[in-house]
This record gives sequence, C-alpha cells and structure tokens, in this order.
Amino acid sequence: MLMTTLKRQKILRLQRLPHNKHMTNICKLSDAVKDSLDEYFSHLDGQPPHPIYEMVLGCVEKPMIEYILHSVGGNQSKAAEILGLNRNTLRKKMALYNLQ
Repeated sequence: MLMTTLKRQKILRLQRLPHNKHMTNICKLSDAVKDSLDEYFSHLDGQPPHPIYEMVLGCVEKPMIEYILHSVGGNQSKAAEILGLNRNTLRKKMALYNLQ
C-alpha cells in the first residue's frame, strides 16, 4: 500500500514537471530503442526482419501499461487517464497483451 502511494506521488510529480525536464527521460528511452534496433539488425545474418513496428511497440507498450496499472492499484480509469487513452482502448490493449 505504501509503495503504491509512493509510486502515485512519483507519477503526479512527473506530470507536473515542465516539458523540457521530460525530454531527458524520453531521450534515454529513444536511445535504448535505437541501440536495441542496431543490435537486432546486426544479428539478422542476412535473414529478412520481422515487422519492426509491432515488435518495438509491443516491447515498449506492454511494460508501460503494466507499470501504470500497478502504480494505480489496477484502477483502469486512473491508468487510462495517466496514459492519455480512452478506458476502452486501454482494455483492448490489456486483452492484446494478456494483462489483467
């Protein structure tokens, strides 16, 4: 319970930060995606790549949704609001990734 409260407070603090402070974390995520794609393509060994968009989106979207859902104690309405999604869209994505 205390951990969930602390995570909520952290999320609320992040939401209040000026836009340019978010960019540092976004750039880290961007760098991680680029590094992962570089590694992926370097190991193809002449084989055609799988659909990249779905692969990358799934690698980022699922843990993000899991994290937010956990941080709000599973409250889908709050999670949807934090994610900027419609609650029905969140539920579809939860079904897609087998999240409860």
